[in-house]
Parts: sequence; structure tokens; C-alpha cells
Amino acid sequence: MGFLSGKKGLIVGIANKRSIAWGIAEACLREGADLAFTYLTPLESRVRSLAEANGVKRVFELDLMEDSHLEKLPSNLASFGHIDFVLHAVAFADKTELEGHFVNTSREGFRMALEVSAWSLVGLSKALLPILNREASILALSYYGSEKVIPNYNVMGVAKAALESSVRYLAHDLGPEHGIRVNALSCGPVKTLSSAGIKQFSMMLNWNAANSPLRRNITLQEVGNSGAYLLSDMSKGVTGTTHYVDLGYSAMGSASLEAIDRLRHKTN
Repeated sequence: MGFLSGKKGLIVGIANKRSIAWGIAEACLREGADLAFTYLTPLESRVRSLAEANGVKRVFELDLMEDSHLEKLPSNLASFGHIDFVLHAVAFADKTELEGHFVNTSREGFRMALEVSAWSLVGLSKALLPILNREASILALSYYGSEKVIPNYNVMGVAKAALESSVRYLAHDLGPEHGIRVNALSCGPVKTLSSAGIKQFSMMLNWNAANSPLRRNITLQEVGNSGAYLLSDMSKGVTGTTHYVDLGYSAMGSASLEAIDRLRHKTN
């Protein structure tokens, strides 16, 4: 029996089998969880295929920017019953806002990134509150660009900062009365559908591999395991935090001497 045996969870934000949401869902299934998946219409066939291949029977459309979808959430999950955990893996910024200088971010681009990537966690949490079990766990996905400047991450970094702050405020709101925990998982760069929109993403991967203490890039399975831990009772004492699973990259204060030496030789 796995450590999520008997638990029910909702996974919001799967794009395909390479997405972080799927990596976490896969780990949860391995540990015995009963899951429900949601999808955006353009991704329906991919999500349903993953669900069918893994015995997930509850799959439905959910657009967190549609109030009517949020209002229908409890009824869509009525046959599932009360749930024990929720994964929020939703973020978006227009590709044009991830190029050039942050100072050129448009008003509409800023609003969209913050609404989709940060407010959606608040809206989802409120909509699900009536059917969340006591001591349930809510988990959102973040990235190091929330606290340090990452070139070409731009407004998404600001949105992730707002997301992490929302995690703390939600943890404060939902803990005393409901015992609900809210955390963020911040992983190193992973090749996903979303990361494809970040200019020079391959350079980010190379840089992280050269400078993280473990000298490689994080795997989807490692992210999935950390996510499953935070969604489970094994982390019952953890709330309001951003948990890093980035091979130690966020602990570094400067580039490694090895990486600097390699760059020096390339330019000479």
C-alpha cells in the first residue's frame, strides 16, 4: 500500500505526459491515490488518453477563468465525494511578454499573467472549500524566477511571486478553522509545453546543470515524488512554504568556479 492509499485528489493543469502536473499525478497514482483530472478544451484528447491509460475515470473541463466553471466544481465532483488534496498547475503569459525587457510589459499582458497564474489559485481554493476534507492539502507550482531575475521569464516571475504570496495568505486563512495546508513547489527547469515558450530555454537547462550542487538537471520523476509528499499526510506539519526541488540551485550565491572556467575557455 502506498502513502496515498485511500486518498482522493484533483489534478488541475495536465498538458501532456511531459508536464509537471503529470509527473506529480503519476507519483500520486503509484502511491495509491484515486484521482480526478481536469482539462482545457484544446488539451482534452491528451488528458483523456492519460486518464484512460491509468484508470482515472473522472475527467472534466475546467477553465479557471470562467466563473461558471468554478461554480460547477462541487457538482462535477459530487460522485467523487470530498477530496483530500488538490494540485494547481496553471500558469500563462503571452509569449511576447517573455521576450525583451520587462519594462515593456503591457497592461493587458500583466493582468493576464497575474490573473491566470496567481488569482486562479485563490478562485480554485474558494470553489473547492465546501468539498475539501479537514487537513486537506493544496499545492501550487512555482519557480525560482519568483524571487530572482531570470532573463526571459519577465512578467511570469512577477506572477509566480504573487502566487507564492497567495500561498502564504491562503495557508493563514484555511489553517485555523479547516486544518487545510497550502504550499508551493518550486522545481528547477524542466522541458514542458510551457517552457517551450521561454526564449533560450536550453541555455537555462545547461546553466542549471553546470551550477547546481548536484551538477545535473532535475527529472520529472523527482519533481513528482516531492509533489506527492507535499500532497500527502507525510507533510502534515508543512504549510505556507515554498519547497525547493532544484538540485540545490537556489542555495547558490554565484556561478560555480567550474562553470566560470568553462565559459572563460570558450571565449578565449
